[in-house]
Amino acid sequence: MKNILRIIKISRPLYSLVVLIAFLILLTAALELVSPILSKYIVDEIVSRIQHKGGDSSRLIFLIALVFILSTISVIFTAITERIGDHFAGRLRRLLTEKFYDKVLTLPQSYYDSEISGKIVNQLNRGIVTIQGFINVSTNFILPSILQSIFTIAVLAYYNIPTAIFTFLLFPIYLWISYYSSKRWAKEEVEKNKYEDISRGRIQEVISNIKVVKSFSNERNEYNLVSQTLKKINEIYARQSNTFHFFDFLRNFSLTVVLLIINLIIFYGAFQGTLTIGEMVLILQLINQARRPLFAMSFILTQVQMAESGSKEFFEILNLKSTEDYILKGKTALVTNPTIEFKNVNFNYETSKNVLKDVSFKIENKEIVALVGPSGTGKTTIVNLIMKFYEPTSGDIFLKNKNYQELSHFAVRNNIALVFQENELFSSTIRENVAYGNKAAEKEIVNALKLANAYDFVKKLPKGLDSLVGERGVRLSGGQKQRIQIARAILKNSPILILDEATSSLDAKSEREVQLGLENLMKDKLVIVIAHRFSTIQNVHKVIVLDKGEIVDYGNPKELSTRPGVYSDLLRYQVEGNKKLLEQFEIY
Repeated sequence: MKNILRIIKISRPLYSLVVLIAFLILLTAALELVSPILSKYIVDEIVSRIQHKGGDSSRLIFLIALVFILSTISVIFTAITERIGDHFAGRLRRLLTEKFYDKVLTLPQSYYDSEISGKIVNQLNRGIVTIQGFINVSTNFILPSILQSIFTIAVLAYYNIPTAIFTFLLFPIYLWISYYSSKRWAKEEVEKNKYEDISRGRIQEVISNIKVVKSFSNERNEYNLVSQTLKKINEIYARQSNTFHFFDFLRNFSLTVVLLIINLIIFYGAFQGTLTIGEMVLILQLINQARRPLFAMSFILTQVQMAESGSKEFFEILNLKSTEDYILKGKTALVTNPTIEFKNVNFNYETSKNVLKDVSFKIENKEIVALVGPSGTGKTTIVNLIMKFYEPTSGDIFLKNKNYQELSHFAVRNNIALVFQENELFSSTIRENVAYGNKAAEKEIVNALKLANAYDFVKKLPKGLDSLVGERGVRLSGGQKQRIQIARAILKNSPILILDEATSSLDAKSEREVQLGLENLMKDKLVIVIAHRFSTIQNVHKVIVLDKGEIVDYGNPKELSTRPGVYSDLLRYQVEGNKKLLEQFEIY
C-alpha cells in the first residue's frame, strides 16, 4: 500500500475538489436509498386500499411526486458531479504529467544514457492512467459505498435482523475473495508491465531508426522481436484471466447462495405475515442496492492493486535524485572575455573506468582550440563536462576563474552554444528551430539564417520560415540541417562555441557552405572544435591531442605535424589516403 499512500499524498492540491465530489456523491447515494423507503409506503397505501377499501389517494400521489422530485434532484446532482469529476480528472492528469516531466527535465544525463525514451513515455502513460483510475474510484465509490452499506444494513436490521446479518456476511466473504484475486493479478501485472515497456521502447526505437531497419532489410526480425514480446504479454494476461474468472465464479456463487437464504427469509416472512408486502418490497430493493456497493468494493480492490503495480515505475522515477534546477532565480549575465580551464580532471562513467586521467589545460578568450585523437579517447567526454552534463570524478573546471561547483547549470550553458555532430532538430518549423530557447523577432531569425548561409534555401521552401522540417529534420538535407543548427547558435550569441564534428557527415560542397556559416559564427568567440578531418582545423590556434583519456601533446597544428606522435600519425594516415585517391584518378 506504499504507492497508494503516495498517490493520496501527491493529489493534495486537489483535496478541495475531492471533498466537493465526495459530498455530492454522498447526497446522491442518500437520495437513492430514500426511494426504496418511499416505495414501501406507496405499496402499503395500495395494499391498504385493496384489502380494507381504505387508503388515501392524495397521500399516494404525494409519495409518487416526492419520489419523482427526489429522483430528479439525484439526476441533477449526478450530472453536476460528473462535470466536476471531468474537471478533476483534467487537473489530476495535468498535475501528474507536470510532476513527472519536471523530474525528467532535472535528471542527470547518465539516466538517459541507460534508458529508452519509449519506455519512459510508457511509464508516464501507465502511471497517469492507473493513478487517475484509483483517484476516480476513491471519490466515486469508496466513501459512498461504505456509508451506503452501513445505511442499508441498518435499515434492514430495523425491519428484519436475519436478513441484515446475512447481508453483512456477504461483504467479508466477497471482499476476501476479491482481495486474494486482485493480489494474484497484481503480481502478474508487474511482470507484464516490464514486457510492455520493452515492446513500446523497441517500437519507438525502430520508428526513430526506420531507415537503418529498412536498409538492412531487418523488418522481419524487428516484427518477430515485438511479436514474441507481445506473445509473452498475452501468456501473462491469460494466467491473469484464468485467476480472475476462477475467483469471480467463487464470488458470484457465494453471492447466489447467500441471496437464496435471504430470499427464503423474506418470502417466508411475508407468507407468514411477519412482514408486510411493503416491507418485503423495501427489503428486496435494499438487498438489490446492497449488491452495488458490494460490486463497487470488489472493483475498488482491483483498482487499488492496479494502481499499486501500475504506478511503481512512475514513483521510481519521481524518487530519483534531481541534479539540476531549471527554474531560474534571477537573470544570469553572459561572461565577458571567457576562459575555460581544467585542473587535474578525472572522469569515469558508471560502466567504464579511466575515461579521463588527470587532464589539465586552459583555453584563453577568443582562442580556437581543436580536440584531436583516435575515437574513444575522451574528446566528447570533455565537451560533456564543459556543458555540465556530467560532474568530474575528481579535479576542477573553471569558467573565467570561477569553479564549476559554484555555478548553476544554467549559468554555464547560457554562455555556450553547441553545434552537434548529429542533426538535433525538432519536428516543428524552421522558425521555431532557429529561435529555440530565444524570444527572437523575425528580422533576427532571418539575419541569423543569412549569416549561417541558410536563408537562400529557406526562402525557397513552400512556407519559408514556417515550413515543417519533420522529425529530426528529415525533410532537409544534411548540409541544410547543419546550417539551421548554426543559425540557432548564431542567434543564441554565446561567448563560447563548441563544434562537435559539425561537418563530418557532409559532402565537400555542403561542407564548404557550412564552413562559411561557421566562419561568421566563430567570430570573437572562444571556440572548441572536435574534429577527425584535419582539413577542418587548419586555422585553429591550438590543438589538444588526446590518447587513452590523457593529453599526450599540445601545440599549434604546424608544430604538431613536424614532431612524432599521435597527431602526426593521424595526419599522415589522412594525407596518404588522399594521395592514393589522387593517384588512382591520376590527379596530381
